[in-house]
Amino acid sequence: MTEARAWVLLRSKRRFDLLNPTPFDWELADLAEGEARTFRWGGSSAWEWPLSVAQHSLLTLEIHRAAAPTGLSPALELANLVHDGAEALGVRWDPITPVKPFLGDGFHKMDRAIQRAIHIRLGLPADIPVDWKKAIKHADRRAAAAEALHIAGWSREEIRSTLKIRLAPLAEDPLQRRYGGTAWEPWPMRVAEERFLAELERLLHRHSLG
Repeated sequence: MTEARAWVLLRSKRRFDLLNPTPFDWELADLAEGEARTFRWGGSSAWEWPLSVAQHSLLTLEIHRAAAPTGLSPALELANLVHDGAEALGVRWDPITPVKPFLGDGFHKMDRAIQRAIHIRLGLPADIPVDWKKAIKHADRRAAAAEALHIAGWSREEIRSTLKIRLAPLAEDPLQRRYGGTAWEPWPMRVAEERFLAELERLLHRHSLG
């Protein structure tokens, strides 16, 4: 019987097996490229560009930082930045939340394995602590509320009643304060890739210093 495999040829020319992912078969730039080329909200956008997972991840990190007045550890910041890494390094598809329960055990097993490979490569626990997951998820939901209103075009009432997000959308864009530009405007892919990679390398350096 032929062993199941699903190869992806990455920009680095490394071959990444989605069904048997390892921490060593991809480069940081491959992850950044995938993050920038994977889109939130099914690609829907009220702007010229859809919102990339790279920009979403940087937004989630900034929201988490703002909620932690004593600061976050480099490890937790790293875990936050790559919380959707499996979607970007793997099939480059960010399924909307209501679809995820229907994707089956095989898909979720693959997704978890890729995420673990990312964590190990970055020197994080393969399975991050539950309290980290909860904190990241809260920041992720706050980002989602803001994205739904300012980027995807949902109304405030629809966000509550249809999307079932009870958190109030942010008024100000945390990424505008850091990077400039127009508030809530999705970045072109190359810009998103460069900014994500720069932050990833910076945090990885801080984390390596202990």
